[in-house]
Amino acid sequence: MERKTVRSGFAYDINGGGGSTESSERARRLKEELGNVPVTGIEGRVAYRFLKRAFDIVFSAVVLVVFCWLFAIIAILIKVDDPKGPVFFSQERVGKDGRTFRMLKFRSMCVDAEDKLVELRELNEKTGPVFKIAEDPRITRVGKWLRKLSLDELPQFINVLRSDMSIVGPRPALPAEVATYDDYQRQRLLVKPGLTCYWQTRRNRDSITFDEWVDLDLLYIKKCSAWSDLKLIVQTVGVVLTAQGS
Repeated sequence: MERKTVRSGFAYDINGGGGSTESSERARRLKEELGNVPVTGIEGRVAYRFLKRAFDIVFSAVVLVVFCWLFAIIAILIKVDDPKGPVFFSQERVGKDGRTFRMLKFRSMCVDAEDKLVELRELNEKTGPVFKIAEDPRITRVGKWLRKLSLDELPQFINVLRSDMSIVGPRPALPAEVATYDDYQRQRLLVKPGLTCYWQTRRNRDSITFDEWVDLDLLYIKKCSAWSDLKLIVQTVGVVLTAQGS
């Protein structure tokens, strides 16, 4: 029986070998959109920065208040499924200009997930410093559905209120990942990391290579606006409602 997985960012046929040209074509189009003009961030765009921060505060506060009941239900489910572990998972991530912060998530993995990572490294299905496998044995039963519905990310609205993150921006990376970045990739750190980004809203995101992911983030930084942020938020709601998380 034919079986496919994601290796080096391509849909890879284990039985037949090889990959498609879809990724290289996407990468070419991205490079054309980015052009040769350096990415400079948004420091000089005072009005946009003000609107973005004001929206972050109001939107996050509304979500945390309106969906407090959902937080309580998720917390109970996590505890029932795995009583020994905490409800929240806190992990150091890298934000704007390389500043580190503690990112919050609902715990979706077993308590010793970090320790088990070493033995799973060789199964990585992503390019670059990012680690991800389709059938991660560390994910709990409740965690599988939290990820599918993207509900594990809800506590990050607290990070947004704290100004560690924004609603829209490049996803925050681990310090170990950022340590491997070259100068081009470090441009992802020119703005605050976000809850959602171009990569999050792509239907084919599991086949996107790390280099393409970086290009998508830089394209966002280069072209971001209040209107593009709003469109990404609407698209993200669509992704959540159709359970496209992983």
